[in-house]
Amino acid sequence: MKKIGIIMGSDSDLPVVEKAIATLEEYGVPYEVHVYSAHRTPEQSKAFSQSAIDNGFGAIIAAAGKAAHLAGAVAANTTLPVIGIPVKASTLDGLDALLSTVQMPAGIPVATVAIDGAVNAALLAIQILAVSDAELAKKLADARMAATEKVLAANKKIEEKFNK
Repeated sequence: MKKIGIIMGSDSDLPVVEKAIATLEEYGVPYEVHVYSAHRTPEQSKAFSQSAIDNGFGAIIAAAGKAAHLAGAVAANTTLPVIGIPVKASTLDGLDALLSTVQMPAGIPVATVAIDGAVNAALLAIQILAVSDAELAKKLADARMAATEKVLAANKKIEEKFNK
């Protein structure tokens, strides 16, 4: 199975990133985690991105706040799918990071999840790997079914209580 690369621009992004890590672990997907800044360690970020395919990665998650150029910088240096997590890290409540992550020029796509949306970033990465991994696809389908059953059970309780 391919692994997922997780890069955060600062170790202060770790509380958000840990939710992606936990999701990948739940599904049994291997990963590596690094702190590489688009601005303070551009050479290391570039080297990681350029070697990611040869190093067995199937997708990269990049989390950053404020100017949040990390996902774009990573995407500029690889053809792997890159998923950006804009992190709420400033007085603009993450809107600056969201806009920096989502507004990529044509030719350098970055899939972008919600502000602090680490769980969905991990799930999207898992879905990308599941295209060629039937076991992973089944885990995703089973999780969706469990979520459906949970909502329907809650619905039943509400209906019984209020619809007389």
